[in-house]
Amino acid sequence: MKNIVLSTLNAKFIHTSLALRYLKSYSQQDFPGIQIAEYTIKDPAMNIVSDLYQRKPELVGFSCYIWNIEETIVVIGMLKKIMPELIIVLGGPEVSYDTEYWMNRLPEVDFIVTGEGEETFHHLLTELKGDRAFYSVFGMAYRKDGRTVITPPRPKLKLDDIPTPHRFAEDLPSLANRVVYFETSRGCPFSCQFCLSSIEVGVRYFDMERTKSDLLYLIRSGAKLIKFVDRTFNIKRDYAMEIFEFLIQNHSGCVFQFEITADIMRPEVLDYLAEHAPAGTFRFEIGVQSTNDLTNSLVKRRQNFTKLTRTVTKVKESGKIDQHLDLIAGLPEEDYGSFRKTFNDVFELGPEELQLGFLKMLRGTGMRQDAEKYGYIYMDHAPYEILGNSILPFSDLVRIKRVEDVLEKYWNAHRLDHTVSYLIKYEFATAFDFFQEFGDFWEERGWQKIGHQLEDLFTRLHAFLKDRGTQGLELVEGLMKLDYFLNHKYKPRKIWWQFTLDKTQQSDYMRMLAEWPERVSTQFAALRIGEKDLHKHVMLEVIPFKLDQYLATGEIDRSDEQLLIVYFPPDAATPPQAFTLAKEAAGVSGGKD
Repeated sequence: MKNIVLSTLNAKFIHTSLALRYLKSYSQQDFPGIQIAEYTIKDPAMNIVSDLYQRKPELVGFSCYIWNIEETIVVIGMLKKIMPELIIVLGGPEVSYDTEYWMNRLPEVDFIVTGEGEETFHHLLTELKGDRAFYSVFGMAYRKDGRTVITPPRPKLKLDDIPTPHRFAEDLPSLANRVVYFETSRGCPFSCQFCLSSIEVGVRYFDMERTKSDLLYLIRSGAKLIKFVDRTFNIKRDYAMEIFEFLIQNHSGCVFQFEITADIMRPEVLDYLAEHAPAGTFRFEIGVQSTNDLTNSLVKRRQNFTKLTRTVTKVKESGKIDQHLDLIAGLPEEDYGSFRKTFNDVFELGPEELQLGFLKMLRGTGMRQDAEKYGYIYMDHAPYEILGNSILPFSDLVRIKRVEDVLEKYWNAHRLDHTVSYLIKYEFATAFDFFQEFGDFWEERGWQKIGHQLEDLFTRLHAFLKDRGTQGLELVEGLMKLDYFLNHKYKPRKIWWQFTLDKTQQSDYMRMLAEWPERVSTQFAALRIGEKDLHKHVMLEVIPFKLDQYLATGEIDRSDEQLLIVYFPPDAATPPQAFTLAKEAAGVSGGKD
């Protein structure tokens, strides 16, 4: 076996496959010809097959997941037609369960490795080179005399027996531009029935010194984003604290993302992070999924929402760590009304991102086994997303999909933070109702069928608010103007509204700002912007309320108009700065007087 290729189709180009690197690291000493070939699910199958063909492989192994299995099957079919003697091996979570189904569905596949694959794959390669006693390879499926044989599962590896997957020279040039996936442990202590991690009992850890050494190597080699794939990073407090401390001391500008269980986060850990963590260095992903107690009990999910709220709130107040909270629509006994409550409960915590996902009936999970009990219908093929159940019909799922679409565009993308926050607080009953009403309006207009540019997000929101007769639209427009300016690195060339000031009035204000910048603030005066550069790098607009007071307190005072001054530094790496000035203090007859 000289030419062995390990391959997968990642969801995006910036992603990397940790699984392939583990397989290579474990086997390369005995099989030095192993190559890694990564593609994406967007790549044409012909391009993938052509590239693999040119590598002249004897064996290709594919890592399979719900997001790539159907695209991978197309590639496998083409490869086997042009290279009939090619040995094809599958592995990964998508084919580790219902293995006989996959062997029957895919006659082109020779072997399937189930569960942890490092030792099994190495053993398979050894047998292919030697006696071909496949019955001795535990944790695998193969064919014999036209039938599928599935060997007993393999005992769990000692993690430190696996050589590091992080030191391949070919990975170094792209470290800064790709996501690096990293694990300090395997397994999960919880039993959530919708998750594959619930199947593996117990948690095993890599040696701490090895972990630190690999992290330091990656940081010093230029990695910019490292995502820890541990299912519950903070389950072992002392281990997590030691790594947090190590990363704070050695981060060098790298960003680290962790999946944490918020309701078990210890107060002393939160206090330490609030005091010592550099802002923006850590990101937390927190799976809330549902705040319905009955639902959580049915899926065997232990969660104390009061303690979770305390953790999320404390982290948010520190201003150091962005939080990404996850929800799952379609869990047992959670109908549309219950999910609306779950959404609002979690949105009220103010996460930087709120990910709204939909239940998937993953092979091997308890939820898939209990599907009939709750009346679930779901897709036959990956990603096995539900199409409804006995209390959440497809019509409700479709409506929640609209919420997800608008949530991504208007909250998670942070295009209109000031505007959306105001609308939810003052104009709509709840956050969910805003996203639902707007999502329904979006679909009625057919906008889901066409693309959008930045200004389209503003004009479409404005059209929605105008159509529903929103009170105080002029005030909302002021916040939308602020958000629009802050979304540009350079002074925008076009706007989506008619300027309040004519050219003469703008020139008068620019002259005033050049001569008396201290009327704005000492911070603005310290910029020392000349009149010529003001015209090049500053945008002006009149806002019909005291914007500075609103931004400071959240209170609306319409007793005075203010001049919004937005400075776009010549260096695009520096974000724009917004200033305000009462029109009377400007000493200029501005506006439509």
